[in-house]
Amino acid sequence: MEEIRRAAGAYYENLPDEEKRNARFSFNEMDKNKDGKINRDEYVEYLKKDNNTVLPSLFTALDKDGNGTLDFDEAIVLYYIMQSGRAIICQSCKTFLAGAYFTCSQCFFNDDDSVSTFDVCCDCYGGKKFRHNDGHIFCDNYTLLCQSRSATQAAPIQKRTTVLNFIKKGLQVAGITSSDVGGITSSDVGGITGNCSIM
Repeated sequence: MEEIRRAAGAYYENLPDEEKRNARFSFNEMDKNKDGKINRDEYVEYLKKDNNTVLPSLFTALDKDGNGTLDFDEAIVLYYIMQSGRAIICQSCKTFLAGAYFTCSQCFFNDDDSVSTFDVCCDCYGGKKFRHNDGHIFCDNYTLLCQSRSATQAAPIQKRTTVLNFIKKGLQVAGITSSDVGGITSSDVGGITGNCSIM
């Protein structure tokens, strides 16, 4: 979770002022009793209101100091998770995937919008505590990024835009953020590498 906290802090610091105001607005919207912190009941109520997929059990992990409430800095982590699509849950044990995890590469690279990714935590993958299609190859999330970049670079220049757009869509579905991608942009089409523009 510490890695996500660091990413959330960096994400927030680099937000435009308007987005920082949106983050503060979201915090204030959750803080129903206006005491400057979010308790578990306020957190759960907010998630129910938006039909959010972020697990109510994530509250304990967000509460870094363990005082039973989320201050603004702790809530920024939730904001980051929600905005980046980083709310990835193990398909087997249903825990939040805060660090490295494994994804079925066939599901990830499938261009059928009705097929979602299949992600499992390291414990479930290593202990074979999951059920999925036989013969499918699983990769950790970092290897998947490398494979995605390699696929883009290997595509003929005329087809790179199509490949890149397909990979961007997959990365967004998988909750991989722009800072994880390391420079894959539509400007890669002409062989010029710029800053990532996924998010």
